[in-house]
Amino acid sequence: MSEKNVIAKSKIWIIGFLLLLGFGSANTIYNRITNARVLEKEVENQTNIYVKLAVVKNSDTPQVLKLPGTLLGFSQSPIAARASGYVKKWYTDIGSVVKKGEVLAEIDTPELDQLLAQLFATQQQASESMQLAKLSLERWEALRKKDVVSQQEYEEKKSLYSQATANYNAASANAERTRQLTVFKKVIAPYSGVITKRFVDIGDLIDGTTKPLFLIAKTDPLRVYINVPQSYTPWIKIGQGADITLDEQKGRVFIGEVTKLASAIDPTSRTMQVEVSLGNKEKQLLPGAFVQVNLKLPASNAINIPSNTLLIRKEGIQVAIVDEQNKVSLQKIKLGRDYGVSSDVIDGLKGGERLVLNPSDSLSDGDIVTIVADEVKKDNKPVEIPQKAKP
Repeated sequence: MSEKNVIAKSKIWIIGFLLLLGFGSANTIYNRITNARVLEKEVENQTNIYVKLAVVKNSDTPQVLKLPGTLLGFSQSPIAARASGYVKKWYTDIGSVVKKGEVLAEIDTPELDQLLAQLFATQQQASESMQLAKLSLERWEALRKKDVVSQQEYEEKKSLYSQATANYNAASANAERTRQLTVFKKVIAPYSGVITKRFVDIGDLIDGTTKPLFLIAKTDPLRVYINVPQSYTPWIKIGQGADITLDEQKGRVFIGEVTKLASAIDPTSRTMQVEVSLGNKEKQLLPGAFVQVNLKLPASNAINIPSNTLLIRKEGIQVAIVDEQNKVSLQKIKLGRDYGVSSDVIDGLKGGERLVLNPSDSLSDGDIVTIVADEVKKDNKPVEIPQKAKP
């Protein structure tokens, strides 16, 4: 091989080696620059505080006060017997729809029957004694006119007749009172309604005092009592509408109306009792059922903030306000009504402030934040708008 060919091949190998070395160096430099940029980005992410914001505004939406309650019959009464004896027969059971005056049960009263017979006999005796005293008085009155007997003897006969008359009247009254008790041998419904409980069976002894035989309820209309917190009582009025819902009848709303107010605050619970009435013609609602009563109240027009903007610290309740330079300042506030997802603010905010949502416990005065949401929909849900922190 000639010397020129050797030199040419050597140059080719040297040029190739230099090219490979150049490409390797360029790749190394590129990777280092890329890694430096990634590291710089990670450091920036670690040092920046990313937050979402909610704008403070006045509450302009109507409020809905939800309170639990129990449905009750408009009238609900235990039915007891006035007469003592044994249950002879009952005609209605639970679930029976009865009308006013309908016979529910009959009581067998042997002792009352015997007493009534005795009193009637006593009345008859008193009647006979009165008739005899009357005839005797009439004879003595005729003799007195002829001056056959003295005035004193005549007055004595007159007194005996008066006593006999009084005894007859007393015996008649006792007999009539007992006879009236026999009317109660039939237990009748005091009003139209539904029998919700039966406490007796045939042959049970009834003492005619307090033991109830049935429980009757008037189920149309129904009523429900609710306890309204003191802070809401100024907005509760008679005639105000109320929506009643049941968990087992989802999607159905029953319309009621506030009919009575206690007009006094219970000092133990700081609530006012309110009665709500509602129709039940279709018998879709049952007395004793648990319900939710929804009362629509006017907007409070107070400053309202989401509950997830609150910071609970030893200094008290605070919020984190972000200014135009994205700088954080912690503000102590005083809360009013708590609606669960939001709360009214009595003192500490004026309106229009931007508050940090879900603030970190480590957030402090003077922190610079990066905003990822700075607008709020009407329902206080943040709209994400990426935005870098201002230097």
